[in-house]
Amino acid sequence: MPIWPRPSMHCWPRPPDKACFPADFPYNSGTMLFLRSSLFHAGMITVVVVGSFVVVLCRPFLRFERRFVLASWFTRGVMWWLGVTCGLKHRFEGMENIPDGPVIFFAKHQSAWETFALQSYLPSFFWILKREVMWIPIFGWGIATLNPIAIDRSAGRAAVEQIVLQGTARLERGWRVMIFPEGTRIATGDTRRFGMGGAVLAQKSGCPVVPIAHDSGSFWVRRGFHKKAGTIRVVIGEPFCTTGLSPDDINAKAKTWIDTTTAALEQSEETPGS
Repeated sequence: MPIWPRPSMHCWPRPPDKACFPADFPYNSGTMLFLRSSLFHAGMITVVVVGSFVVVLCRPFLRFERRFVLASWFTRGVMWWLGVTCGLKHRFEGMENIPDGPVIFFAKHQSAWETFALQSYLPSFFWILKREVMWIPIFGWGIATLNPIAIDRSAGRAAVEQIVLQGTARLERGWRVMIFPEGTRIATGDTRRFGMGGAVLAQKSGCPVVPIAHDSGSFWVRRGFHKKAGTIRVVIGEPFCTTGLSPDDINAKAKTWIDTTTAALEQSEETPGS
């Protein structure tokens, strides 16, 4: 039996007819937006600090998948607090598309929201991330307990080789790997060329790619303080076989699906009246 929940949909916190606030509650008015966002940030920092220390202290006693689940408890706390304070809910679609074996997740990157959400609700995986994340005090210590593949993005070909070497080792052991192929957070409506690391890893390992699209940037703006109320939708696509495809073909296929799905989500956002 898997140690993670795999429902087809996650939605905070309760059915619409039992919401904490009336439908016309001014979630996104100027003053209210600032106050709610401030309250969320205070709670988020507290949870991240406490969670990081707990995971670090428990590292010697827990194998990887248990550390992953432990970290997920705290990230779920952040997701819950985001819903309570800011009225920002979430819905996952396509969870049934995640196979049981090793896969490579290609996820859209618009904000910090998806780092909490993907950690919270997807089955255990290894992050591929820039090494600077590991340098963040306290938070970086917690991330380090999850044994990520931390790369120097300025290293070019050496970074790709590191991804292939360490990623293949994890995939061969039956694990999953998560990468943001755009390499950085991209503003809503914008796109960016995919890096080659994930695609080369997929080609050489022969593992399928699972694309992930969402519209988080419309509610949690990159480098922004305010968190707008609404419902972030995450769509997990069907895995596609990478056998016989070049890295360029793999990137093109994943990018086409992610960009098309993200654009469709952004055109049908669920935002309460302000």
